[in-house]
Amino acid sequence: MTKYIATLWPDRRTVWRWHFLAGLFCLPFVAFLSLTGAVYLFKPQIDAWIDWQYDHLPTALSPSLTRDVQAALSAVPQGAFLAYELPQTSHSAARVLVSKPDGEAVRVYVNRNTHTVLKIVMEEDRFERLVFRLHGQLLLGNVGSVIMEMVASWTIVLIVTGLLLWWPRHQYGLAGVVYLRLGIKGRIRWRDLHAVTGVWMSVFLVLFLVSGLPWSFVWGHALQSVENAAGRLTSVMDWEIGAVPAATVIAGHPVGQSKKQPVTAGMDMPAVSTPFPEENLFSSLDTVVQTARTLALPAPVIITMSGSVWTVRSDTQNRPLRESITVTSDGLMITRATFARKGLIDRIIGYGVAAHEGQLFGWVNQVINLVVATGLLVMSSAATILWLKRKPPGSLGAPPAAHSQKYGILGVAALVILGLLLPELGAAFLVLILANRVFTKLHPL
Repeated sequence: MTKYIATLWPDRRTVWRWHFLAGLFCLPFVAFLSLTGAVYLFKPQIDAWIDWQYDHLPTALSPSLTRDVQAALSAVPQGAFLAYELPQTSHSAARVLVSKPDGEAVRVYVNRNTHTVLKIVMEEDRFERLVFRLHGQLLLGNVGSVIMEMVASWTIVLIVTGLLLWWPRHQYGLAGVVYLRLGIKGRIRWRDLHAVTGVWMSVFLVLFLVSGLPWSFVWGHALQSVENAAGRLTSVMDWEIGAVPAATVIAGHPVGQSKKQPVTAGMDMPAVSTPFPEENLFSSLDTVVQTARTLALPAPVIITMSGSVWTVRSDTQNRPLRESITVTSDGLMITRATFARKGLIDRIIGYGVAAHEGQLFGWVNQVINLVVATGLLVMSSAATILWLKRKPPGSLGAPPAAHSQKYGILGVAALVILGLLLPELGAAFLVLILANRVFTKLHPL
C-alpha cells in the first residue's frame, strides 16, 4: 500500500478514473434530482394553483367550526380528528385533516358557508407530497432514501475529483476555465459546458447535498442520535428523516402516541395521557382556533391535539420563521418555542433546508436555485455526450489504470475523511478495496 501513497497528490489518471466511475453512477441521478427539485422549488405556487378554487369561495358569513369538523369526520368512515389548518382568508375553505383507521391521513376541504364537503384527498397523494417522495426517496421509502444518500455521497467525490481535473495546468487565460469558449465547436465546446458549468455549480451543489443529508435515512438518524445524546430531541416537526408517514408529520409525533410536552420551571403542566372526551373536542378546538388567530403565525398554521393540550404551529417552508405554541383547552398559552431557541446545529440545518427548498429569501432564492438546477442539467448532459463521443463501441470507456498509479497522501486522507463523515461512502470504499484485492490476486499484473 505504501507505493500508492508515496506522493502528496494522486496522479491525474487515478483522479480521472475516480471521476469517471463516480460520474457514471451519479450523473443520471443528478439530472433526475435537478428536474424534480426544480418542480418542488415552486411548491407554494403549485399548491396555490391546485387549490385556487378552494381559496376563492364566497366570503364565510356564517362560519361554524363544529359543523365543518363534523362534516369532515362524517366523510371519512371511522375517521378520527388529526389536525385543523387555519384558513388563510375569509374566502378559503376549511381544511380538516382526518386520520383513517389504518393511520393514513386524509385532507378534507369543507365549504364554511354551507358546511358541505368539497374535496377529499389522501395526504400522501397530494402533488407536492408525491414530488417530495420522488425527489428524496424515488417513491421507494427508506430503501430509496438510502440510495439517494449513496448518490449524494458519491456526488461529493465527483465534485472533488472534478475540481482537481479542472484546475488549469498548462493553460493560460481564463477561456475554458471560468467562462465558455463559445466560438469553438465540437468536443471542446462540450468539454467547456461540462467543466466550466460544473465548477460554477459545484459550490451550490455541495450546499444542496449537505443540506439534504439530514433528511436521509442513515445520516439523518446518526445526527438524531448525536442530538439525543446532547439532550436536544429532534422531532419530525423540524424535518423528516427517511420515509415518515404524512400523518406523523402532521401530528408532530407518531399517530396514536402523545407528544411529550416541554416543562417550564415553575409551571404546572396538564396531564397528557388522557385524551379529550369526544363531546369536548369541538368546544375546545373552537377556543384554541380563536387563540391561534391572534398569534399571526406564517401560513400554513396547523392545530393538533395531544392528550389534553393543543399545539398551534407554523409549518412555513421558511423555517427560521416557524414557531410552535402549546395551548390549553381554554386557550391559555403554556409554552412558545421559536426558531431562535433551537440549538446551533438545528438552526444551521433549518437555514440550509429553507435555502435548499428555495424559501429562505423569497422568489430570489427560487430563481437562484432554478438557475443552479438548469446548470446541473447542462453539465450532466454535456458529460453524457462527451462520454458517448469517446466511448469505444462495446466498451464502457473507462480510463485505463496506470501501472504506476499513485493515490497520494492527500488523496487517501480525503477519502478517509469523507468515509468517516459519510457512512455509506465509507462502507463502499471498504467494499471496493476488498474487491480490488481479490481481483488483483485472481488476475495479477
